[in-house]
Amino acid sequence: MAPTEGEIRLRGRPVTWPGPDRMMVFQEFDQLLPWKTVRQNVMFAPEASGRLRGKAAAERAAHYIEMVGLTKFADSHPHTLSGGMKQRVAIARGMAMEPDVLLMDEPFAALDALTRRRMQDELLRLWEGTRFTVLFVTHSIPEAIKLGTRILLLSPHPGEVKAELDSAGSPEEALRLEGRIHHMLFSEEIAEAENV
Repeated sequence: MAPTEGEIRLRGRPVTWPGPDRMMVFQEFDQLLPWKTVRQNVMFAPEASGRLRGKAAAERAAHYIEMVGLTKFADSHPHTLSGGMKQRVAIARGMAMEPDVLLMDEPFAALDALTRRRMQDELLRLWEGTRFTVLFVTHSIPEAIKLGTRILLLSPHPGEVKAELDSAGSPEEALRLEGRIHHMLFSEEIAEAENV
């Protein structure tokens, strides 16, 4: 479907079709190929795109499977995994492409609190090493502050940018930013309620 207005450019070239330089991790945890093992699911995108083959694809898959803490489950099929484990495989698969842009739609929502925090730290560590672009959608204000360098607040239907904020540097700045975001969202809710 063609955009109603505007365009997206990556490295100066218009984006009109899916490509291996962009990967998506969806919110739903049932996004794996059920007939493939964890290892095969993570290897799938690099091999299908022609970026890696055989041993190189297996080594990269092993790296990202270890990163998400699922090495013991590398030979398991998706139906034997919990929802959170499936989501971690999907995250490993997206990261294994080492894309220029990683689109993540609430990828940590299905994870328990400890795993969610570990995955946030791993995403930050990976980003520090490669500096690829991550477009991360979340309803968690603390998560947005921890992971974001630019934070966009969107309105409900239709989603329009209501505010753009820079990330916080210190813990004190993070607390102030969280309070500011809460105030913006609460003020918006009051304005909407008054217009009803």
